[in-house]
Amino acid sequence: MRALHVDFASPTPIWSQIEQGVRRLVASAVLPAGGPVPSVRDLARDLRVNPATVAKAYQRLADAGLLAVRRGEGTFVAEVPPAAAKAERERVLREGAAGYAALAASLGTSPADAADELAAAWRRLGDGTPRREKR
Repeated sequence: MRALHVDFASPTPIWSQIEQGVRRLVASAVLPAGGPVPSVRDLARDLRVNPATVAKAYQRLADAGLLAVRRGEGTFVAEVPPAAAKAERERVLREGAAGYAALAASLGTSPADAADELAAAWRRLGDGTPRREKR
């Protein structure tokens, strides 16, 4: 999967980088709903990482409902990604926002420029609307 990369110099664990990368690829529909994802062995070989590292990322994504494992067939993107509970979604977004704000501030970026970059990231994901159905 050419769109997924790991940074061996990053302090972020490799399994976490893979998990975040797959989430990004699903959100941007590079990996479409219901579509297959590379096998653990294939992705491990492509990224030059241990298969157990990829397996951990895939297991976490399956536990979160983003991937579905079909015995004998492989691993696929879930047809409809699960909606997180509102409190959990807010907690995760708050943590991510705090990290992004701290990064922007440490780079000397203004809040307006940081907001522009966030809006641009949404545009790169597509139309910026959630892919799951409203409940």
